[in-house]
Amino acid sequence: MSKLINPISELQETYDLLQLEYNYEKEQYEEQTKQTNVLNNVEKGSCWYPIQIGRSYYNSINQYILEVERMDVREIDHDFDPGKPLRFFVKDKNNKPAYFDFTAQVSYVDENRMMIVLPHNQALAQLNQTTEVGVQLYFDETSYKTMFAALAQVASAKDNRLSYLRDVLLGNKPATFRESYPIRFPWLNISQDEAVNKVLNARETAIIHGPPGTGKTTTLVEAIYETLHRESQVMVCAQSNTAVDWICEKLVDRGVNVLRIGNPSRVNDKMLGFTYERQFEAHPHYSELWSIRKMIRDLSKGLRKSGENREALRNRLNKLRSRATELEIAIEQDIFSEARVIASTLIGANNRVLNHRKFATLFIDEAAQALEAACWVPIIKSERVVFAGDHCQLPPTIKSFEAAKKGLAVTLMQKIAERKPEVCSLLKIQYRMHQDIMQFSSDYFYKGQLESHSDVKYRSILSWDIPLVWINTSKLDIKEESGIYGKSRLNKEEAEQLITQLVKYIENIGRDRIINERIDFGIISPYKAQVYYLRKRIKQIPFLKPLRKFITINTVDGFQGQERDVIFISLVRANEQGHIGFLSDLRRMNVAITRARMKLFVIGDADTLMAHPFYDKLYQYFEDKGEIVYPENSEDSIEPQHI
Repeated sequence: MSKLINPISELQETYDLLQLEYNYEKEQYEEQTKQTNVLNNVEKGSCWYPIQIGRSYYNSINQYILEVERMDVREIDHDFDPGKPLRFFVKDKNNKPAYFDFTAQVSYVDENRMMIVLPHNQALAQLNQTTEVGVQLYFDETSYKTMFAALAQVASAKDNRLSYLRDVLLGNKPATFRESYPIRFPWLNISQDEAVNKVLNARETAIIHGPPGTGKTTTLVEAIYETLHRESQVMVCAQSNTAVDWICEKLVDRGVNVLRIGNPSRVNDKMLGFTYERQFEAHPHYSELWSIRKMIRDLSKGLRKSGENREALRNRLNKLRSRATELEIAIEQDIFSEARVIASTLIGANNRVLNHRKFATLFIDEAAQALEAACWVPIIKSERVVFAGDHCQLPPTIKSFEAAKKGLAVTLMQKIAERKPEVCSLLKIQYRMHQDIMQFSSDYFYKGQLESHSDVKYRSILSWDIPLVWINTSKLDIKEESGIYGKSRLNKEEAEQLITQLVKYIENIGRDRIINERIDFGIISPYKAQVYYLRKRIKQIPFLKPLRKFITINTVDGFQGQERDVIFISLVRANEQGHIGFLSDLRRMNVAITRARMKLFVIGDADTLMAHPFYDKLYQYFEDKGEIVYPENSEDSIEPQHI
């Protein structure tokens, strides 16, 4: 007999854990910004100081935009992203930030230039009264408020579709399926075919479980496309803007009319024309609306200054505002009536333009990376929900160790997959990796159920190449260190050894062949400090200059959903205690080792790592199927002037 689960109690527990995460993140932010000086915040990437204030203007959706540029043009990576909140400040006598009394939001940002949404045009007047202004990332409460509200609404639902769906997804109510003759899709393999049919027949929920390289996106797109033969409109969400854009691109390629909800600056170039804002601007009524808005602003200024005719001005303003509202409603109705897929991030589903809208089916991509609370935001608007992802890959990003340990890291998709395996379809044929690269992941994470397609099973770059190489640094006298201001972990010697092996392998292939055949390389480390160091060193090596566009260096999270012909993984940790910290998150390592198509290099101190049973098995697998290389001392490592 299955364990009785109280969905209301479980939602309350999720609420409490989310509160833990909220408190932790807010405390961390306040400690970082108040106890450190402006210079430290600049170096950490959370602050620009000083900035030059540029032009200001109203955008298409009537937001007041200010352009700024940072004057410190050193190559310092920053954490500003579109949608993030920020505060303007001036420096006090102790070099600490003294903040203005309003919060703004990033609209667009590149290396040294940023467009900022101001809450009102009076904010600019405040900024213009001082010199040497800076901007500091601010704690983002909006997402938390949205998730808290969603959890409360789901918990309080009673005698309606949401309460029924809640009890199926979290409780003991069984998931049900329609009976119908299966549809065959000759362009899909058997497991993909079965997954699409399960989605079409599910009354409440279904899961497409897609391990690396198994065509999860292909299957999901087919499921959405077939659902649109039965429904006029569906909603598609994902945790990140990148994931939303990726699935939207595939749908657009199939001829589906997509409406992308979200900040246009967070949307890729291909999807920009499908955003609500761009379609709003392109509407025939938009020019009239723009003229009316300008008149409203001008008349509002006149109302503040005028001593006479105030009543006439008010009447005129009221008429203009009524007409503007009519036009906005008409434009919005036209845009939504033409769209077959409404797409947004999970939190973006709370956008005001989606208020009171309902969908028969919701598809959540990369659901295994999403907090449960975030998933409920769009589920509230839906009759049924289809999850796609892989809970054996990247988990949600959680900053509070306590919250993660107590269960916040367990996603809604994972709960359903474990409690109701009958709704889950595992995709079993992978099209990315050489058999030897795939097999360890298949055995450790997927009960050995994955198979390599014949096209990739024995594919390699060089004749008689060994697909797996572990560069074991345990015989070298190297130790990890802390990154700048104790941030992240760094192992410079390991990075140098990686570059040495990279150059050697490139020489074996031949630079001309790499350029002609566009052979690409990925360098992955779980630690940002190591990533930054490797990026800097790669730029310093003349031999690699013509190949830089073929080399991507990023964290594991940055490589999610990507693949390369050759992958190098720098594990960084090297200490006598056997501490591996962040590396103990095995789902992240599953992502890292499954990015390679034909060649996988792992570089790390085996003595440190093998204290953990996972890395012990991984190292033994490399011994059995691949090659162990013991590099020479750092005197022989690559230096820029030698190449």
